[in-house]
Amino acid sequence: MEEVTVFAILGLSLLFFIWGKIRYDLVALMALLTLTILGLTPFDEAFSGFAHPAVITVAAVLIVSKSLENSGIVHVIVRLMDKVGKNTSLQIAAMAGIVALASGFMNNIGALALFMPVAIQISRKNKLSPSLVLMPLAFASLLGGLTTLIGTPPNIIIATFRSQTGNAPFGMFDFAPVGAGIALVGVLFVALVGWRMIPRRKSNDPNEALFEIENYITEVKIEPNSDLTGKNIRQLLLGNEEEMKVLAIVRDKERIHAPGPYLFLKENDILILESNTENLDEFISNHELKLVGHEDFSNAVEDESEISITEGIIQENSPLVGQTAANIHMRSRYDVNLLALSRGDRTLIKRIDHEVFRAGDILLLQLRSSQLSDILNEMKCLPLAQRSVELGKPNRSLLALGIFISSILLVVAGWLPVEIAFTLAAMLMVFTKILPLKDFYTSIDWPVIVLLGAMIPVGTAFETSGAAASVTELMLIYSDSFPAWTMLIVLMLTTMLLSAVINNAATVVLMAPIGLQIAESMEFSADPFLMSIAIGASSSFLTPIGHQSNTLVLGPGGYRFGDYWKPGLPLTLLVVAVGVPLILLFWPL
Repeated sequence: MEEVTVFAILGLSLLFFIWGKIRYDLVALMALLTLTILGLTPFDEAFSGFAHPAVITVAAVLIVSKSLENSGIVHVIVRLMDKVGKNTSLQIAAMAGIVALASGFMNNIGALALFMPVAIQISRKNKLSPSLVLMPLAFASLLGGLTTLIGTPPNIIIATFRSQTGNAPFGMFDFAPVGAGIALVGVLFVALVGWRMIPRRKSNDPNEALFEIENYITEVKIEPNSDLTGKNIRQLLLGNEEEMKVLAIVRDKERIHAPGPYLFLKENDILILESNTENLDEFISNHELKLVGHEDFSNAVEDESEISITEGIIQENSPLVGQTAANIHMRSRYDVNLLALSRGDRTLIKRIDHEVFRAGDILLLQLRSSQLSDILNEMKCLPLAQRSVELGKPNRSLLALGIFISSILLVVAGWLPVEIAFTLAAMLMVFTKILPLKDFYTSIDWPVIVLLGAMIPVGTAFETSGAAASVTELMLIYSDSFPAWTMLIVLMLTTMLLSAVINNAATVVLMAPIGLQIAESMEFSADPFLMSIAIGASSSFLTPIGHQSNTLVLGPGGYRFGDYWKPGLPLTLLVVAVGVPLILLFWPL
């Protein structure tokens, strides 16, 4: 009975994870509380997961990662990108290689976010669609995470599961022999072949909803002295048909959808336009128009030079997700003015202040320059424009690098466990003012921490109830008919499929007990099975929801849900083809 109950709760949890309407950390907490109330998890162990070394390590790594980002180390490398040349494959190889290298030692999202502005600028210079570049970088950030213990949370979790076998947890570079080989082959694939399989978000069909990184949906008001009063839509767009579209007109609080070419414009009409920032600026200047809300915000700030206009990408954990600018009173709450909104699938059907925000949306924001970093951080929006990227000072870069390398050496030498070494490094980053104290807690992705803390006891219940043993028996039914290494393939592919729809940390917590029981049943070492699960959990290439890196590029790249599997499926099969032999070589059965 206990086994059936655990299966039912986990099944419902997986459905909620896939559904996505309730955030994954809340789903994990609901599963934990249900198991506790039903007596399947002891009361005094319900929240023991939050003290687990894996949870502490993930939090510390996120803080250290943010410190490295602030210090400007990666930006020093970024400046070298202009020397690569204009060959697309070479540029993608260089950027993907650096992102993969950085992802081995810092948060995958942080490494990707630092290089997104660079990738977009290079795309513009070479007249390429950003879609060809951004997805390879997202995949590279996942591949790089495979190479070290701290590269991705699944590695940290898998390392602690190894201690259940009586062996020491995996060390800092125990993942490198397999992970580095997969990362190298994967980066070469996305640079030489993968980017060619990505749909270009450009077309000769003028009716197709295209995505350019500069294109926004915005609102402008016709002022009393504008020369557009009395003109029709056709006259307004004369010569600008390719650069601008009039999506709707708001007149006397009523919206006119898809206005015809001969509809005449009136004073105080609000035009809802699709345009890039350069054409929009010229259009406003030429016709005496006003961005809705722009002047009101400017008047509220005494010195106009203090105002910045910047682009920000909404992260998955942003408080804006699921909200509208109107219902959260965005202007008064964040002291920011929403000028425009861009979304890859072009499904904006309301006025922008009533449009529900999604992860990956790009916002054009007007705000005080002095508060730019603080406001974007509070809203959980990543800066996109180059002017928003703050370069660190060289002496801080060296200091941050010194603290980081020292923490790694302490772990490698066996003097301190990883959770202690990186917590110490995080503290030093604050004491040396590399990371402001206010960012110490905000740099932690708390939903991930809650997810881990809740899912660890759930995973324990999955094991102690006998549910894991039942799954193991099911997977072992045909094990005698096939070579033992085929079980590694089955485990890796199963983990990959799960991680395509649910958080990879939760996937590891569920799959690791199964891997351990399979190894015990077959009387093999647990190491290759745990490695297979670690590789599978971090190889989420099939969907935009499998990992935050994939979600992050969804809007800027203009991708659709089905775009990911096109390069993602061959890359997934390549990871299996390369990963299993490497596991057998370095971690034999």
